[in-house]
Amino acid sequence: MKHFSELISTVEMTNKTNAKIAALANYFETAEDRDKLWLIALFTGKRPKRPVKTTLMKEWAMEIANIPEWLFLESYSAVGDLAETISLILPEPQNEINKPLHVWMNELNELKSKSDEDKKSYVTKAWQGLSQQDRLIFNKLIGGSFRIGVSKKTLVNGLSKFSGRDANQLMHSIIGNWDMNSISFNELISGEHINYDDSKPYPFCLAYALEKDLNELGSPQEWQVEYKWDGIRGQIVKRNDKIFIWSRGEELVTTQFPELVEVFKNIKEDFVIDGEILPLKDGNVLLFNDLQKRLNRKNVTKKLLEEVPIGFYMYDCMEWNETDIREKPLQFRREKLEELTADIRSELIKLSEIIPFENWEELRKIREDARSINSEGLMLKQKASPYHTGRKKGDWWKWKVDPLTIDAVMIYAQRGSGRRSGHYSDYTFAVRDGEKLVTIAKAYSGLTDKEIQEVSRFVRKNEIEKFGPVRTVKPELVFEIAFEGIALSNRHKSGVALRFPRIKRWRRDKTVDEIDTIESVKALIDSLSVE
Repeated sequence: MKHFSELISTVEMTNKTNAKIAALANYFETAEDRDKLWLIALFTGKRPKRPVKTTLMKEWAMEIANIPEWLFLESYSAVGDLAETISLILPEPQNEINKPLHVWMNELNELKSKSDEDKKSYVTKAWQGLSQQDRLIFNKLIGGSFRIGVSKKTLVNGLSKFSGRDANQLMHSIIGNWDMNSISFNELISGEHINYDDSKPYPFCLAYALEKDLNELGSPQEWQVEYKWDGIRGQIVKRNDKIFIWSRGEELVTTQFPELVEVFKNIKEDFVIDGEILPLKDGNVLLFNDLQKRLNRKNVTKKLLEEVPIGFYMYDCMEWNETDIREKPLQFRREKLEELTADIRSELIKLSEIIPFENWEELRKIREDARSINSEGLMLKQKASPYHTGRKKGDWWKWKVDPLTIDAVMIYAQRGSGRRSGHYSDYTFAVRDGEKLVTIAKAYSGLTDKEIQEVSRFVRKNEIEKFGPVRTVKPELVFEIAFEGIALSNRHKSGVALRFPRIKRWRRDKTVDEIDTIESVKALIDSLSVE
């Protein structure tokens, strides 16, 4: 446990990705193989079910600490994390228990079938033999929550640094189906349970935001222009009659989109293509808010397949019948996509439209109208360009439409993390709904460090209520909130969801009486639909 606890402490104390990768690599270098397997399982969603209810843990902790509930709740409000609150209020340990991670996990698995009295006995004895930090980790092992800023990609990069193996191959291996009790650590990372050669993707070619005048790009005839769509960038790999779908985040998402697998498995050619995973219905691209209903689903129901059908807009082709064609010019690769399109009999798969235009001025108008079809803007690609690895300036540019904006008032604030942990830097904003305020968005980016410090001083002086780590404040500070898209949503109290909200500027010139209303926000949705 101490080894695992030290790893958690290390990655929690830094916001530098390379430091986290180094800490993970060191853990893989020194931990027992069974502990390594549990680390991978815990960080990739393969956690066992919670063996003990958190309400019981709270009762036992208050009993041991001999404190009333109001004091526990006040402590919880100050700390903001239940597992950490429990670990802090308990008295100093009476002895020392030092067991490896896999032993703790096996014991917790066995605890699920025990009585509440047996569970109490086990948990309280564990608390008596663990330090405050180790208790925190133990509590989180029970609760199953490790929100410490370690993504699957960071985990895989740490594993790659330790083993020297290809990161994409490791991603395929650990995301695939494997059983903790029937596989060794070396078998897992070597990929013996998969055939990686069939699924191997290519690094994505990425674009820079357009940073020069269009006239500096040269002749318009040298450029291929397409719409930029707001979905999930994806790579579809077909080799040896097997289909694999990779996200740009280097995660296998094949099982989330069965309708795409069904279409592509009937194509005779093998290929690797780049494109956008989008919600498509009746020939129209839906909003990202609709796509979110389909993301990270272990089981995709028939009802969900019907409500939010998923399509794929094909952008590029990197491999054709086992031949890497990335160095061929864009025009050649486009021809391969056109060949592929001829064999597809589905409205869910579309070849990205090439936008005809005569001059750069004409393209400006097309870009301004892009939002009317739920597009983010335009992509400009040199017709002679190869398919680069990563970003390379000059060949591909993205030219997004200007963001939408509203004026809203801050009503909640929460401390940030890392270097911002001492300041209130995470905010919730509201607009007016008659005589009351209704929350519209959360945002934490857009202010300078100096402005964050100023807002923090305001929060401390104008705090009204506490809800765990959240502070309710007087509704006085007005901000202009920028966002990429907007849609009606039953999941939000306001009935509206904003896409990528962030703070554009602090409106010191405005009062709360001048903020937007929920009616004006919803009218924005209507105006975009009309366009």
